[in-house]
Amino acid sequence: MKKYIKLVVAAIIALIFIGTFVFLWQKSQPKPIVYEELTPQMQDIRKTTIITGKIEPRNEVNVKPQISGIISELLKEPGQRVQQGEVIAKVKVIPDMGQLSSAESRVRLADINLRQVENDYARTDNLHNQQLVSDEDYEKARQQLKQAQEEKAAAVDALQVVRDGVSKSNASASSTLIRSTISGIILDIPVKVGNSVINSNTFNDGTTIATVANMNDLIFRGNIDETEVGQLAIGVPMKITIGALQDLSFNATLEYISPKATESNGANQFEIKAAVVLSQAAESSATLRSGYSANAEIVLAQASQVLAVPESAIEFEGDSTFVYVLKGTAATPGEQQYERRPVATGLSDGVNIEIKSGITLKDHVRGPQIITDDETTND
Repeated sequence: MKKYIKLVVAAIIALIFIGTFVFLWQKSQPKPIVYEELTPQMQDIRKTTIITGKIEPRNEVNVKPQISGIISELLKEPGQRVQQGEVIAKVKVIPDMGQLSSAESRVRLADINLRQVENDYARTDNLHNQQLVSDEDYEKARQQLKQAQEEKAAAVDALQVVRDGVSKSNASASSTLIRSTISGIILDIPVKVGNSVINSNTFNDGTTIATVANMNDLIFRGNIDETEVGQLAIGVPMKITIGALQDLSFNATLEYISPKATESNGANQFEIKAAVVLSQAAESSATLRSGYSANAEIVLAQASQVLAVPESAIEFEGDSTFVYVLKGTAATPGEQQYERRPVATGLSDGVNIEIKSGITLKDHVRGPQIITDDETTND
């Protein structure tokens, strides 16, 4: 009985050993290499590039005061629409003491002169009524009176302008009222009530009261690399996508390419500008804001209905390109025979590449190697 048990155990061990040996031998045998077969197709090839930039208004105007003073009232807020000539803010004038003193002195002198002329006119008028003065002298006296009255009024107006920034005679055109110079949207009002402001002069640009822009006339501004700028031309169409507005897109037309490069992160970049075409549907569905980040897609080159294969099927060797074409009919996977054949390539979009010569639509081209589950496990 014991001898029988020993034989059974020995047989089991032998079977395990033989099975393990056979399994390892099978696993060590080379697996046939299987490739994906690709068929050339007629399709459109487009080479595009993506440019990152911003949406900006074409015309953005800084509204500045014509006089120096203190902001007494703000009538508008950022985001509001304003018409040309509409009042944005009011400025309270802080008069220059030298100019104020001079204006007051002019008023006093004009008043003295007017009183003297009035007395002269009164005497001349009395003598003229007695026919002791000629009509010519009388007209001269009356003319001098009108001139003195006009000088007094001008001096008073000048004093009011220096002291208050506005006179009674030109209240509608007062420089204390800051008006928009264009129609559009107020992008920013960087001042507050109580802030001091100065007018533009030779020594400074003046204080900006508001920034106004026409948001119906927008441009895309971005930079393109020097390796691609040579393929651009004025007037080419672009597609602008704004990610902040749920990938809202617009058409645009390239209208400017900078003649001079600027260096950015060690690479030469050229600035471009494109006129954005706003559709009525887009205007009603979203509000565009100045400074939105956007991507512009530009077609650098394209070929219509050309023979093409996936670029993964191409073998590059120096300046030459090759493909492997299936010989004969399809055989068992792993037993296919391929012929290495030179081809002339054309435009590529990074996925598919144009084939100008070397193969036809009837050919079957070897693609990438198919990775099996066993090979993945071994890796």
